[in-house]
Amino acid sequence: MMKIFLILLWTTSLVQPNIPQAAGVQVFPPVNFTLTVSALAQVLLHWKPNPNQEQKNYTIRYDVKILSPVPEEYDTKKTYSILTVALHNGFSAHVRALLLHNDFEMRSDWVKKNLPPPPGAPETSAKNLSCVTHITISSIVSLHCTWLPGQGAPEDTKYFLFYRYEMHTEECQDYNKDTWNGNIECRFSVTHIDPEGIDNLIVIHINGSSKYAAIKPFQQLFNQNAIEKVNVPRNVTVFLEQNDLLATWEKPISPFPKECFEYELYLFNLKSQNEQIFKISSNDFRLHIDVTSRYSVQIRANHHICCERGFWSDWSEIIYVGQNKLENAIAWILAVLCVSMCCTFLLVAVICKMHQRYSPDFGRIATRQSSPLEMFG
Repeated sequence: MMKIFLILLWTTSLVQPNIPQAAGVQVFPPVNFTLTVSALAQVLLHWKPNPNQEQKNYTIRYDVKILSPVPEEYDTKKTYSILTVALHNGFSAHVRALLLHNDFEMRSDWVKKNLPPPPGAPETSAKNLSCVTHITISSIVSLHCTWLPGQGAPEDTKYFLFYRYEMHTEECQDYNKDTWNGNIECRFSVTHIDPEGIDNLIVIHINGSSKYAAIKPFQQLFNQNAIEKVNVPRNVTVFLEQNDLLATWEKPISPFPKECFEYELYLFNLKSQNEQIFKISSNDFRLHIDVTSRYSVQIRANHHICCERGFWSDWSEIIYVGQNKLENAIAWILAVLCVSMCCTFLLVAVICKMHQRYSPDFGRIATRQSSPLEMFG
């Protein structure tokens, strides 16, 4: 049985490579394959059909394989492809022709190209890059990025940050510096980032200069929605209805509809010191509570469903509801005791003052009445 299987496997391996030849067709690899950096973190892959390829009623596609920095494979009818990838560690890709003939798919050899990484000394590039966007009330998107110097960067290293959104590229003009006067933070109060963009990419490029070393550039891609600091929910209202706590609010300032948001409600019982966080997908909340307690309430928001989650908003301002009856009674008793003690101290002080004022005269009168000379003199 094993011999029969091996014979069939050997026969198949002999027949399969001969399919193109049996069909009278040969598949030639594409020519003039080039890689061109067309923008920050953007590479253009371009090739041409092989001129030796027969022009018949064949379906020709191209198989593209990206080896680095992020492995990826896809096919296309076009003779070019544009990719947005971080290029600071170089780029490598293969392409080959795919020919469909008589229900058989035949492949050419791979054509390979590489982009070397840009020059720079090891460990001199910026590290720990973090960026946050924020949408203002006028639908303007701001951008704030921070980073740290590379471990191998000289102390005189100056870093410079650029962002690219679609085809717009801009250099930072507002830096904050570290103790060595190096740039470690950048702010764009106004950007070309579309507030309604969904899952668009923001490219951050940081290069640098130094008298003592070549600074290696660094690039990082951010999903637009993943780095948005969501605004605080608006018009938060909290009130009591019999034994229930009710809260309502409006969605944050955002071009997205209210269905795109989720919320967290923070509830703190000032009497028991118990705290709870509730996850909510609507714009209202109801909870049965202890009406003898006083509560503080805060709400925050984030993206939900429509796009990738961003950074949670800040908590809304604290709203207090309810009354702690036991604490109020104790406070009233303490207030009465405090007033009573104050009155007692005041009365004692008045009596002492009066005693100090009249006791000397009284002593002198008593002395004159008991003198023998004055009585019999």
